[in-house]
Amino acid sequence: MDNPYSIILADDHVLMRHGLRRILEERDNLEIAGEVGDGLELLSLLNKVNPDLIILDLSMPNLRGIEAIPEIRHIRPNARVLMLTMHKEEEYLYQAISAGANGYLLKDDAEKELFSAIEHIQSGKIYISPGLADQSMQNWARMRRGEDDFRSTETLTVRQREILKLIAEGKSNKEIGDLLFISVRTVERHRANIMSKLNIRKTAELVQYALRKNYI
Repeated sequence: MDNPYSIILADDHVLMRHGLRRILEERDNLEIAGEVGDGLELLSLLNKVNPDLIILDLSMPNLRGIEAIPEIRHIRPNARVLMLTMHKEEEYLYQAISAGANGYLLKDDAEKELFSAIEHIQSGKIYISPGLADQSMQNWARMRRGEDDFRSTETLTVRQREILKLIAEGKSNKEIGDLLFISVRTVERHRANIMSKLNIRKTAELVQYALRKNYI
């Protein structure tokens, strides 16, 4: 008999982890090797446990999902990673896959698509939530046709997008730092880089940009 396919759940929302565990335990060939609530806890667990798959939230305290992937690869190079997220923006998808994720599953799709995502990854394929995959293909086709209203590149990193969203919501640098577990100086540096990349000089223009991009 084959060994069960072992999975670690990494999500800071306890109810989400419990829901995933309930769904996964319906299959005899799957087992939960551990649960963690933040990125640093995940790396610590990986020094003790060698899972086949890590189901990883994109946004977690201490070490975010995308930032954790290179560390995961260093500790457990054979482990596969399925990003689990509420973020539907394509830029998050592109950055996750570029960082080394084997799949990108929207939390809205998790109940119906979770087993399909795992099976794709087990067979060596890249999995992307259906609606997001369709949207990505449409945008790729538009880019190939050269449509003027499509912008194929986006210079902001995932962290910068998070900070931009919080700026647009009216949060101060200190509040942003507290929410993201980073220093005020780091927030200020990100803010300056965001404005430089977007060629924006005023906070009001940042808010307008965030509204146009549907970040808030």
